[in-house]
Amino acid sequence: MSDIDEYIATRREANAAVLAHDHLGIKRFFALDEAAYRDAALPGKIKELLGLASSLVLRCNDCVDYHLIQCVRAGWSPAEIVDALNVGLVVGGSIVIPHLRHAITTLEQMKDRPGITV
Repeated sequence: MSDIDEYIATRREANAAVLAHDHLGIKRFFALDEAAYRDAALPGKIKELLGLASSLVLRCNDCVDYHLIQCVRAGWSPAEIVDALNVGLVVGGSIVIPHLRHAITTLEQMKDRPGITV
C-alpha cells in the first residue's frame, strides 16, 4: 500500500469516527465544506485548485493531499497542479517549501495508483 492509499483509508476511517458522534455542528460544518466545492459562480474544478493553493499556504499536508486527489480526479494535469502550487509558494513564501516538497511527493505517488490518473 502506498502512502496515498494509506492516507485515503485513514481519512475515510477518521471521518466515519467523527461523524459517528452525530454532532449537529460538526455535521453542518462537513456539509458546508462539501458544498463550498460544488459548481456555482466558479466551477468546482477551479475551486479544487484554490483549495490546493490555500492548503499549501496554511501548511496543512492533510489538506494538501486531499486537494491533490480532488484536483487529479477533476482532470487537472500535473503541470497545471504544479502551477497552482507555485501560486501557493509565492503567496506563502519560503516557509511553504517543506509542504511543497510533500505535495510533489504525493503527486508522484499518485502516478502509480490505480483509480487516480496523473
